[in-house]
Amino acid sequence: MFGTSGVRGPVGELVTADLALSVGRALASTGAERVVVGRDPRGSGQFLADALSAGVRECGADVVRLGLAATPTVARSVAWRDADAGVSVTASHNPPEDNGIKLWNRSGQAFDADQREEITHAVEAEDFDLAAWDDSGIETRWDGAAERHVETLVDAVAGDLDLSVVVDVGNGAGEVTADALYELGCDVETLNAQPDGRFPARPSEPTAENCESLCAHVAATDADLGIAHDGDADRMMAVDENGEFCSGDVLLTLFARQRAGPGDAVATPVDTSLIVEDVLAERDATVERTQVGDVYVAERATESNVVFGGEQSGAWIWPDQTLCPDGSLAACRLAELVANEGPLSELAADIGEYPIRRTNIETDDKTGLMSRLSDAVTERYDDANTVDGVRVTLDKGWFLIRASGTQPLVRIAAEARDPETADEVFDTAVSFVEDHRP
Repeated sequence: MFGTSGVRGPVGELVTADLALSVGRALASTGAERVVVGRDPRGSGQFLADALSAGVRECGADVVRLGLAATPTVARSVAWRDADAGVSVTASHNPPEDNGIKLWNRSGQAFDADQREEITHAVEAEDFDLAAWDDSGIETRWDGAAERHVETLVDAVAGDLDLSVVVDVGNGAGEVTADALYELGCDVETLNAQPDGRFPARPSEPTAENCESLCAHVAATDADLGIAHDGDADRMMAVDENGEFCSGDVLLTLFARQRAGPGDAVATPVDTSLIVEDVLAERDATVERTQVGDVYVAERATESNVVFGGEQSGAWIWPDQTLCPDGSLAACRLAELVANEGPLSELAADIGEYPIRRTNIETDDKTGLMSRLSDAVTERYDDANTVDGVRVTLDKGWFLIRASGTQPLVRIAAEARDPETADEVFDTAVSFVEDHRP
């Protein structure tokens, strides 16, 4: 039932009010006595949150409703409201016809594999502990979550940031970012700040292609920085002062270099660039590779030597703050970095990039396809890594083939230290997939 980012899929097919009701019942029946519930702006979010709240209360637990709220706000509110679990009704960066349910612990960490399995079993077995008629839970409203989040972000970032920042909220729930940057002394301009779950201004995922308007706007003004979020603001991507989109691998390396010192480790997925390892090696720090998905990065970030975790897709985790990817915190930390160390274009140029190739291939049978691919690749390469899909390290680069955790896709990534070799490695990976498709 759970993918790498919770339950997620088309509304009315995979994600229904009946499912939300069952998940709410399961949460209360497996020990949660108080649950925080928030949602992104998608039109289906209201009835899904209503159904989930009803399920929680039907089994005797209480609900704290946040209404429209960014996912990191929901995750942090679990501890702030002394709750046992949090629920974000969101499909994050997915298209508007999708929605989903993501579950959070007090630490800000998403439910782990054992917790997800417990909820799945309760839902599938309909093993619910329904309360007596006079013992149902109550629902209250808390309107102070966003304000508390802003205060927390301001406390986490040092100094007065004298910057001009454009924040593309993407019609999502990330208004906290603009408020926090304003309180930190920035001159803030917003784009697409009206919450609208149809995402009319641009697709929700903050990719380079989808952020062309932000790039053009920053380039045409005297802004120092551009920030872009997805629908629930757990992701953050950036544009430099020249209007150039900054890659996720470069941002990850900048954040990692800022935080890590000798003996420290940074948690990153198997599809992250080699540049992170090379830069951290200069600081006597190391990389801990995980499965793709912020839940797996967060799990590794609980280890004492891990000081930062991130994915090149835009999920950034500072475990001393929270184990939830907090796009607003990332925006404030990046603004702090630019204010203290110079323009983002210069910081990015100092990092550099290796040529990396990525593509997605649609398939209706990603499980079967990945099984065939894993057999074929491991047969040819003895040292293939199968922690998530299949990853092969070659003399001059690497390639990775893995199934998407949220969509009917197989993802391919390949990297080397020169373009020609990157193309060769990428072609090898693509050939494996094409040769084993039905």
